[in-house]
Amino acid sequence: QVQLVESGGGLVQAGGSLRLSCTASERTLSTYAMGWFRQAPGKEREFVAAIGWNGVMTLYADSVKGRFTISRANAKNMVYLQMNSLKPEDTAVYYCAADTKRDYARVVGVPPVDAWGQGTLVTVSL
Repeated sequence: QVQLVESGGGLVQAGGSLRLSCTASERTLSTYAMGWFRQAPGKEREFVAAIGWNGVMTLYADSVKGRFTISRANAKNMVYLQMNSLKPEDTAVYYCAADTKRDYARVVGVPPVDAWGQGTLVTVSL
């Protein structure tokens, strides 16, 4: 089982930026499609962004398109989510996730992730 660890959450004012990071200490993530999801208070978890194993293919939810950027550095075993122009409605716990059942999978939709991190809280104030 892959153990994913997120970092980088915090409190930011509307219009500000944060960068979330995700890594795994004991497994390489380089062959997996990766994703970011979020869960706001009282709401279901929702898809935010995904990236293919080599970083070429990306996918975004309409609500974050143009504001968020997902990227990865396989040599560092890291996946990132750069969040710009943050809005109060972006407030949520953000989760990193991996599709560990398929190596070198293409991202043609939301990947069928099966490993999750513990989440990092992002709070956007007015």
